Amino acid sequence: MQNKKVIFQDLGPMDYQQAWDLQEELLKETVGIKTANRSHPEEALPTTNRLLFVEHPHVYTLGKSGSIENLLLNEAELAAREISFYKINRGGDITYHGPGQIVGYPIFDLANFREDIHWYLRNLEQACINLIAEYGLEGDRIDGLTGVWLGKGTDNPRKILAIGVRCARWVTMHGFAFNVNTDLDLFKNIIPCGIDDKGVTSLEKELGRKMDYQLIKDQLKEHLRRVFEFEWA
Repeated sequence: MQNKKVIFQDLGPMDYQQAWDLQEELLKETVGIKTANRSHPEEALPTTNRLLFVEHPHVYTLGKSGSIENLLLNEAELAAREISFYKINRGGDITYHGPGQIVGYPIFDLANFREDIHWYLRNLEQACINLIAEYGLEGDRIDGLTGVWLGKGTDNPRKILAIGVRCARWVTMHGFAFNVNTDLDLFKNIIPCGIDDKGVTSLEKELGRKMDYQLIKDQLKEHLRRVFEFEWA
């Protein structure tokens, strides 16, 4: 049975490890329901989909396929700048999370939607593309790279949405980071996503003004709902 309802939680500012632990707990719960359903189909229960929004304190995260060489600071320098660092179990390389950035963690059972990870990633990108179009910005995809980019085909391509996910038994975790009022100087301490010939950007930088963070969250929520065609629980 498909359940296309999504529970939304705005976790506000939250430590990275705390949010990671919560995701693991929710994923384990959903996978457990799926396992039980397979063993006892006559008693099958619907699985739950959740969308978590969070704003992390300064942190760098390195995906399982990433290279530590893309972190340009040592332990002492990280400590002096009060920046955390985690090696984590998502795909992708290194990225930064911090204040002014919307981090989204969909814990979706793709069996409720479509069991296709590429479709899932393209939908995350499309929601961002649709949102920034409201502000007159043209977001694009670049072949072979996940995320949403501005300036494709120019000498200044720059990423505004980064994506790194994990999927177990078609249940997703980790997700995306959308730069709203993000301090882009923090990206100078890494080679973002392991790509050294492209930059990063934010809505604030592109539009030349501080953005209404809560408004952007509300708009992003709505675009995700439309693209994935779900209802709020």
